[in-house]
Amino acid sequence: MHAARIQYPCATAPLHTVALPDGKTWTELYRTTAGFLLRFPGLADFEISAFGTSVTCAPALGVLAATTDHLYFNQVLPFALSQQGKLVFHASAVEITGGSIAFVGDAGRGKSTLAGSFATAGQRFMTDDALILEPCDAGYMVMPSHPSIRLWQDSHQQLMPTNVELAPPVQFTSKARILAGDNVNFCDEPRRLLAAYFLGELDVSDIVIKPLSPSEKLIAWARHAFLLDIEDTRSVGRHFGDTANLANAVPCYEVIYPRRYDMLAKVRAALTECALSDRCP
Repeated sequence: MHAARIQYPCATAPLHTVALPDGKTWTELYRTTAGFLLRFPGLADFEISAFGTSVTCAPALGVLAATTDHLYFNQVLPFALSQQGKLVFHASAVEITGGSIAFVGDAGRGKSTLAGSFATAGQRFMTDDALILEPCDAGYMVMPSHPSIRLWQDSHQQLMPTNVELAPPVQFTSKARILAGDNVNFCDEPRRLLAAYFLGELDVSDIVIKPLSPSEKLIAWARHAFLLDIEDTRSVGRHFGDTANLANAVPCYEVIYPRRYDMLAKVRAALTECALSDRCP
């Protein structure tokens, strides 16, 4: 890690930027002579080598180590792994009997809430925000990630015991980061991915699970991929080929469910049964 420094303007325009819902810039990606610069304005600069094999960090002035650590594990490392050719997606995953299931969706769709619900109901979570998949003879394996779950205050209060261990707060979000422990179960071994659930936007009165068509599966996975250099046609082509293989190998469903905490037990049961049954609708 470099010493804290001022984030001076870059000499070139960014390859692309990501904005928050309020319009504020969240990330800026620049190409450099050695690879890439991923900038979080006001927080930190991360330099990623061309093949994603090394990362260095320069915090902005006044930014705490807990903040840069959080950015690295949840944002930067997934991009670096993707640059190495691995399949990485914005998703959470939990262990169930016989394997694992993943929850994929945009921010605010409930990925972390579902993972936290499973983790405090006897199952074990595997990742909260970055789903790393490795091909295997039987399909794809979910690789364990950082043993923590980020939750907004309402989900934290509804799902978590009062004695859970919390990571130090970070400076860009009010979400609590709950660390794995006796009451928040974590699986630290790879598990085969049995099914992927793409979380829909609508709120309904009951649980709806709908299989996705082959083309819908490919589009859904592609929308949620960590992909650093979208201008490199060779790596993008390889990534989409790998994603197509994933879409063909793993059952995928759109899931819409009532956004009520008292429904989560029923949601857990329905998703588990679907993943383990050939009769899922």
